[in-house]
Amino acid sequence: MTRVAVVGATGAVGRTMLTLLRERSFPAYEIVPFASERSRGTQVDGRAVVVLDDSAELDGFDIALFSAGAATSREWASRFVDHGATVIDNSSAFRRDPSVPLVVSDVNPHALRHHYGLIANPNCSTMQLMVALGPIQAAAGLERLIVATYQSVSGTGHKAVDELDAQAHASLNGMEMPAPEVYPAHIAFNVIGAAGNFAEGDDHTDEERKMMFETRKILEDESIGISVTCVRVPVRVGHSIAVNFQTREPLTADQARELLADAPGIELGHVPDPLSAEGRDEVFVGRIRRDESHPQALNMWVVSDNLRKGAATNAVQIAELLVADREQSPVG
Repeated sequence: MTRVAVVGATGAVGRTMLTLLRERSFPAYEIVPFASERSRGTQVDGRAVVVLDDSAELDGFDIALFSAGAATSREWASRFVDHGATVIDNSSAFRRDPSVPLVVSDVNPHALRHHYGLIANPNCSTMQLMVALGPIQAAAGLERLIVATYQSVSGTGHKAVDELDAQAHASLNGMEMPAPEVYPAHIAFNVIGAAGNFAEGDDHTDEERKMMFETRKILEDESIGISVTCVRVPVRVGHSIAVNFQTREPLTADQARELLADAPGIELGHVPDPLSAEGRDEVFVGRIRRDESHPQALNMWVVSDNLRKGAATNAVQIAELLVADREQSPVG
């Protein structure tokens, strides 16, 4: 049995991690939720929150699931590792570190062989896209991707969901919408054509840069050409992605459907939508069709619950792989 810490347990993804550990009957004899000082005295999933400060007891954990932001991960992940835990981190803190494996459980679980106590979870949009493209890369190779994401507000956090709800309520009741605070423009009944933040001197957002870098790292192919536009849409939960992919070897739409029908973690449909995907762990793929402008390009539509498979589910699945490997390779 395993002792698990969940760091950032009061956030949307942290709460989902706790739910999934229960739903999937994860073999833990104790699960301890950690959060910041502002959560002192609260409970989450029936457990008292432990405040993450210098007095926190870090000994005795086998696995620590982190979803508390990059700053917290940079400060605390190494401390958990030093106390014997394997950290699975959902932030952007370590994804670019060449010594830290960036893992999608359905796509590159072999990367776990090279971890040194720290494993990174990809960005939520990258995650679902890799589940859909991993089998394509393995079978035919990927030459180029043209990607447009349609990302829900829960990817930004609770405050963004509250902002969408407040603006929508005001508009539907004939009132002036409250001024945007989380986003640069109103999100209710609107589309914001740049999800993420711009670094100084860069005309791509950090969300777009994440997908470019992480895709190449996960698929282990630096030669893939990638063009990405990330968009924020007025949807509470569930990211959608339109992707045009050009393969190195010929691949028909029917062959792509056959590959994905047999792939783990995927459910094929005609036109998947985020409302139907909410609360599910699969990546839903549809609208697979040939690109009439290019002989070796196809299009498809990819949808997934960004809080579950896009973040929490993959982290728990990685933890399950670690436990299974430990049981198969006992020490002593």
